[in-house]
Amino acid sequence: MTDLWALIMEKTSLYARNRRSSSLITCLLAYCLVLPLTAWAHPHSFIDMQTTLVTQKQQLIGLKMIWTMDEITSADLLYDAQKAKTDSEIWKKLAAEVMARVLSQHYFTDFYRDGKPVKYLDLPSEYQLSRKGDQAVLEFVMPLAEPEPLSGKPMIFSTFDPSYFVDMTYKDQSALHLPAELAKSCSITLFTPKPDASLQSYALSLDKADAPPEDMDLGQQFAQKVTVQCQ
Repeated sequence: MTDLWALIMEKTSLYARNRRSSSLITCLLAYCLVLPLTAWAHPHSFIDMQTTLVTQKQQLIGLKMIWTMDEITSADLLYDAQKAKTDSEIWKKLAAEVMARVLSQHYFTDFYRDGKPVKYLDLPSEYQLSRKGDQAVLEFVMPLAEPEPLSGKPMIFSTFDPSYFVDMTYKDQSALHLPAELAKSCSITLFTPKPDASLQSYALSLDKADAPPEDMDLGQQFAQKVTVQCQ
């Protein structure tokens, strides 16, 4: 984890001045992970997500996330590691670099309860990068800074790229998972917004040189929201 922390400090320093510029955000989670700076272009990169609640003693202690990148985003990353075993130093280094970029932007995740932000730790409790056919898969556990009681007010979280150059989505409700012992006492619900046609057209028109206004919160308008409610 020491090497990962050093990378996080490097990436955070590099990106902190202008978090929401199109070139920056595109770089952070998609093409910067695998492609040269000049290679980004429309259409967007796509990340397919799955999330499982991590619980202990009737408390939520973290979220286990699986992010599967589309084939184009994965191409160069997999090319660099194609002859290496998944437990090799090459894969470990790639995993640390990708994870550091994600951490420099706080997991790209907002988490709230009763209108107040829920804090999480700066380092994942575990992470790995692997291959699924032609796709790169990042898995990690985002640990909460303090355990949250499962019962009480609902917990709401969403994961998104603020500029919407990277589309991060759950395919459907089945991409969200509760531990078996919570199946009867807890529910987990996915809400997918439906932006109007004009906003969708605007988002699709953006190219590599464009950036939506910061106060527009474009990515947030497309962001899915997950609600966890327990008795």
